Amino acid sequence: MTNKDSIKLLPSILKGEIKAPPSKSMSHRALIAAALSNGISKISNVAFSEDIIATIKALEQIGATFKIKKDIVIVKGVKSIKQPHRAVDCNESGSTLRFLIPIFSLCNKEVIFTGKESLLKRPQTVYEKIFKKKPNYYKNENDKIMVKGFLKPKNYIIDGSVSSQFITGLLYSLPLLNGNSTIEIVNTLESKSYIDLTIDMLQEFNIQIKTTENGYLIEGNQVFSPSNYKVEGDYSQAAFFLVGGAINGGVKVTDLMPESKQGDRAIVDVLSKVNSPVIHMENGLTTVNSNTKGTIVDISNCPDLGPIISLLLCVSKGTSKIINAGRLRIKESDRIESTVQTLSALGANIKSVNDEIIIQGKKTLQGGITVDSYNDHRIAMMISIAASLCENPVILTNPMAINKSYPSFYIDYKSIGGIIK
Repeated sequence: MTNKDSIKLLPSILKGEIKAPPSKSMSHRALIAAALSNGISKISNVAFSEDIIATIKALEQIGATFKIKKDIVIVKGVKSIKQPHRAVDCNESGSTLRFLIPIFSLCNKEVIFTGKESLLKRPQTVYEKIFKKKPNYYKNENDKIMVKGFLKPKNYIIDGSVSSQFITGLLYSLPLLNGNSTIEIVNTLESKSYIDLTIDMLQEFNIQIKTTENGYLIEGNQVFSPSNYKVEGDYSQAAFFLVGGAINGGVKVTDLMPESKQGDRAIVDVLSKVNSPVIHMENGLTTVNSNTKGTIVDISNCPDLGPIISLLLCVSKGTSKIINAGRLRIKESDRIESTVQTLSALGANIKSVNDEIIIQGKKTLQGGITVDSYNDHRIAMMISIAASLCENPVILTNPMAINKSYPSFYIDYKSIGGIIK
C-alpha cells in the first residue's frame, strides 16, 4: 500500500479495538530533552513517523546519537551543542523547526534550516524579532531559513495568540543560558495545554520552569539530566477512531491516559457535548454509534481536531459551528478550506465564513467521487473515516500523507472493519 497514489475506500462498519499510537507531541519533546542530556536516556513506545524521524536526524547533527530497537530509542546526549555540518532538513514538521531554532542557535554560528515549501511558508515572526539585531540575523529565503545569534538571558515578550511551539522552543533553550530569563505572555495564551506538556517533560529531565502571573520564569545554568521515559498514547490520532465509533459502529481505543494533559483530550468533551457517550474502560475509551446533535465547538486550544470534529458535526442533527479556527489556515494545508471543500464534495452541508466553519447536519454522506488529501495527514485520515459511512465508494488520492504522523493508520483502519481496495 505504501506506494499507492490512490486507494479506494468502500462503505463499511468500524467496529473493534485498536491501540492508540504514541503521542507525537510527547515523542518530540522527550527525544529533544534526551539529546540535551549529558548521558544515556531510554525513550520507549516511539512511533517513527516522518515528523519524528526529522527530529531525530536533526538532533544527530548537534552530536546526539540514537540507537533504535523496535519502539525503543537509546539516546546519548551532548555535552555542548555543535554547529550542524549541513542544512537541517525539517521535512514538514513544524515542531522540529520551531523547537530547534532557538536550541541550535546556542552554537552561536550560522545554522541553516530547510524543509518542504509548506513548512517554510509558515510564519516565524517570534524568532525573526529575537534574532533581528546585529550581529545576529534571521533570513527566510524561498528554500531555507538562516539563523545566527546567541540568545541572551532577558525578558521575552510573546504574543499568546501565536503558536505555542515558539514558547516551547524558548523553554528548552533558556535554561541553558548563564542568567535568568522570563517569558511574558500578552493576549490570551492559546494551546496552553501544549506548554503544560513541555513543562512536565522538562521536569522529567530535571529542568524547572516556574509559572508567574503573566508567563514563566526560567532560571539559567540548569542542566538536563538523562531519564527513562515511556511515551503515552496520542489523543490527536485516537480522535479519528473515537469519532468513527460514534458515527459508524463502535470502537475501543486503548493506551489512553484518562488524566492526560494533552489538549486534544478535548475530543472526549466534544463527543459528550454532541450526545455521544464516551465509555471509560480500563486503559482506554469506547464510543458507540449514537444519534449525535449539533453544537458549537471552540478549537482555539485543540486546532488539530478541526477536521475530524467537522466530520462529526456534518452527520449530527441540527446546525453546528466551529469557532476560533484561524490557526487551521497555516497547517500542512489551509485546513479550513481543505476540510470544507472535501466534506462538501462528499455531500455534507458545510461552509466557511472567515475563520469559522458552519455546518447543517445530514444523516448520511453520498461519496461516489475522487477526493485528494491535499498531502495533509489529518485530511487523509478524516476522509478515510468519512468514506466508511458514505453511501458509495470514495477514491482518495495521495493517501500516504498519513506517514507524517500515523504510518500504521490504514493497518488499524482495516483491523476494525475499514475496507480498502
